[in-house]
Amino acid sequence: MKILVIGSGGVGAAIAAIAKRRDFFSSMIMADIDEGRAKAVAKRTGDSRFKGVKLDASSSAAIVKFARDNGITVILNSADPRFVMPIFDAAFDAGCTYLDMAMSLSKAHPEKPHELSGLKLGDEQFEKAKRWEDKGLLAMVGLGVEPGLSDIFARYAADHLFSEIDEIGVRDGANLSVEGYRYAPGFSIWTTIEECLNPPVIWEKGKGWFTTPPFSEPEVFTFPGGIGPVECVNVEHEEVLLIPRWVDCKRVTFKFGLGREFINMLDVLHGIGLDSTKPVKVRGGEVSPRDVVAACLPDPATIGDIMHGKTCAGTWVTGKGKDGKRREVYLYHVVDNQETMARDGSQAVVWQTAINPVVGLELLENGVWSGAGVLGPEAFDPVPFLDLLKGDYASPWGMEER
Repeated sequence: MKILVIGSGGVGAAIAAIAKRRDFFSSMIMADIDEGRAKAVAKRTGDSRFKGVKLDASSSAAIVKFARDNGITVILNSADPRFVMPIFDAAFDAGCTYLDMAMSLSKAHPEKPHELSGLKLGDEQFEKAKRWEDKGLLAMVGLGVEPGLSDIFARYAADHLFSEIDEIGVRDGANLSVEGYRYAPGFSIWTTIEECLNPPVIWEKGKGWFTTPPFSEPEVFTFPGGIGPVECVNVEHEEVLLIPRWVDCKRVTFKFGLGREFINMLDVLHGIGLDSTKPVKVRGGEVSPRDVVAACLPDPATIGDIMHGKTCAGTWVTGKGKDGKRREVYLYHVVDNQETMARDGSQAVVWQTAINPVVGLELLENGVWSGAGVLGPEAFDPVPFLDLLKGDYASPWGMEER
């Protein structure tokens, strides 16, 4: 397996740090528009299987040429979600397996954005599913932690814990803090703004996908690992678009523990237009307001040394157990920033995202997972993944009866 990782920022660097301990691949090329960053990530591994190169994620033609010239078999997209489609299309044209951790972007319904879904996350990719299937190629979409591990938890619950599912609710919360910063998101602020200010999507059997206003339906959810109760709100996320395609249930939601102060900050950004990606003129030049916000905040890849606490990703499931009795469980994965920094020099949020595509790649290479078309993680047997994650990768997951 020859892997091209496009995007060598925080998640890309964590992928390299985790993958260097595994032997299922022959080479991993870290590609980035910033050649120095890509080479630095490769060099830090101390492993000759890694190298860094310059590559423009927005150019499908450049990606196709590089993949063909270098015998690439798998393209792992670790770049900004804005580049999903050029990388996705390039993988198809180059005849490569494709993986990503975030799907193609959405567009709100032009008339009723808080009622009806417009172009949904992943729609542009699923529209091309038959082409991938006909060609015998696999595009595994949404294999990070959320989406990704959360979807695998949903499939595990359906297969092994429940006879009938009422709701699958992905719930994400943390008690992370960053010294010296009032606002320091653990993940790309560009992506965070996109997720949090877009109309959240909910799925219900018989109704399909529909939307609500941002930050709707607040609830307090108690997270394990010492994190405790956190207020969570509806946020647009890929799981709601993926899980109903493969898992039989009555309702799917995603709620994120943003915190009231962060929600207020996002409201202000939106109110004055600083969430916009449309360039505005500033002193004779043009700049995207959202890019300015991102530039004013610390790079999530650089804050690990001053970050403290834990983050939890998980899937809350309600319904009837295999015995027909009422059941409610929370399957979860807790990561401690101190541990991930000591282990791989990566802060907890990006590390928790990065470990999952590496596990998935190993299952694909060993033939444990296989398929063709555009498939989400819940399309595969969850047990080998969860066993490998907890076993050889030494990153345990847990389950609480509630």
